[in-house]
Amino acid sequence: MSLMAGASRTDGPSGSQQLVEIADGVFAYLQLPGGWCVSNAGAVSGPETLMVVDTLATEQRARRLHTALSGIGGPRRLVVNTHHHGDHNFGNHVFDTATVVAHEQARVEMAETGLALTGLWPDVSWGDVRVTLPTLTFRDRATVHLGDRVAELVHVGPAHTTNDVLVWLPDTRVLFAGDVLLSGAAPFNLMGSVSGAVTALQRIRELDPRVIVCGHGPLAGPEVIDENLAYLRWIQQLAEEGAALGMSPLETALSADRSAFDHLLDPERIVGNLHRAYAELTDGPLGRPLDVVSVFGEMVAFNDGRLPACFA
Repeated sequence: MSLMAGASRTDGPSGSQQLVEIADGVFAYLQLPGGWCVSNAGAVSGPETLMVVDTLATEQRARRLHTALSGIGGPRRLVVNTHHHGDHNFGNHVFDTATVVAHEQARVEMAETGLALTGLWPDVSWGDVRVTLPTLTFRDRATVHLGDRVAELVHVGPAHTTNDVLVWLPDTRVLFAGDVLLSGAAPFNLMGSVSGAVTALQRIRELDPRVIVCGHGPLAGPEVIDENLAYLRWIQQLAEEGAALGMSPLETALSADRSAFDHLLDPERIVGNLHRAYAELTDGPLGRPLDVVSVFGEMVAFNDGRLPACFA
């Protein structure tokens, strides 16, 4: 899927990988600094089963995760995919004996999307990546029992996508948020909903999490909720103002004062977010499909003709 000429910036550092025990038997696998396709994962240990949260973007990264988790928890493996994007599930097959769980719409969109993500950044060393569909799906909520520990799987989409799932551990107040929350990177709601994400973050705040493993970026506390909310509300305000002036989402993005969010990775996401926020100024179902390829092309234009930086 070729969009525009220009180098895909894959020549930068691959960053660091670190497995951190953030509560007893609860692990975050962090790939820093984050950004496009450099996602986080996690694991929760039980006496019979290790629950793995997401399986990363490339074969090499997935195999590193698999190795890092060897010897932790019981012999069985359960993989939870937080949503359908390949940078969170292309490594499912590396956990070849695992049962894969996701929201019912994630299975649909994984099948429809296939390996399209690899076409956006063809220079990335993807390795043997595959679409391994979940075999167990749910609609609203599901509960995983890991010995005496309970993990609650909660659908909160549309937010980042239509099929976002939180993994909530009430005993330790640890939340695996997937891409509903990002740490140090701009939120991205083109394939979900800006207003839906605001609602999802308000639900997360009510959980009162102590530690949050975001889909990308460093570990965070509850302050990351307010940081993401501030960005999303800014996007909604820009959309209202731009639409009132007859400006396109790209024109609005280019003219916006972005100084308050200059510290966030992947600033070109403003264009995709504005397309979604513009769509939500009119009636219609949240999360309805938009022309993702066309909008991605506008993000490249925002980036002076360069593909967004991807260091996967």
